Amino acid sequence: MTSGTGELLASLICLGGGALLLLVIFMAMYNSLIAKKNQVDYAYSGIDVQLKKRHDLIPNLVATVRQYMEHERGLLERITELRARAISPNLPEGERMQVEAALSTALRSLMVAVENYPNLKANENFLHLQASLNEIEEQLAAARRAYNAAVTDFNNAIEMFPTNFVASMMGLSRRAVFEASEEERATPDVAQLFER
Repeated sequence: MTSGTGELLASLICLGGGALLLLVIFMAMYNSLIAKKNQVDYAYSGIDVQLKKRHDLIPNLVATVRQYMEHERGLLERITELRARAISPNLPEGERMQVEAALSTALRSLMVAVENYPNLKANENFLHLQASLNEIEEQLAAARRAYNAAVTDFNNAIEMFPTNFVASMMGLSRRAVFEASEEERATPDVAQLFER
């Protein structure tokens, strides 16, 4: 073997080894991004489970409350309308988040308005529904925290070098986190609730 052939062979081995190393790194980044994307989807499904529980509870809650709260008809109709929109199968994810935030706000307003109805507060069925709703809301908050953590991890991965190149080749883009709406951030005007 001549020295020129040996150098060529060594160069080819180095190039092949480098290409193999790049391929392994690419595959590791690709698989990591897929795992993070799947974790976001899994966390979102956890939110879906809690939302389904809440959606199933709302008709019973509205039916129980309606008997006592004739002056809150507008609020009850809003809750019913928001629930119907929230369970619509064709609702885009961003709009769905907004509808769910508005539904959360309306349900909190309902719980505040209940304070003005002592007979309702003593109703055993209502108390059970209220406890169930509170439990679901706590589980929903936990599911949203898990989702937001998964989304933050995913967003960081697709924006950081060098995985951002792999993410753009895969067509991955940022996912939105659940944030409190302006309505949720605002302090409720309790006096206004009782003027209806």
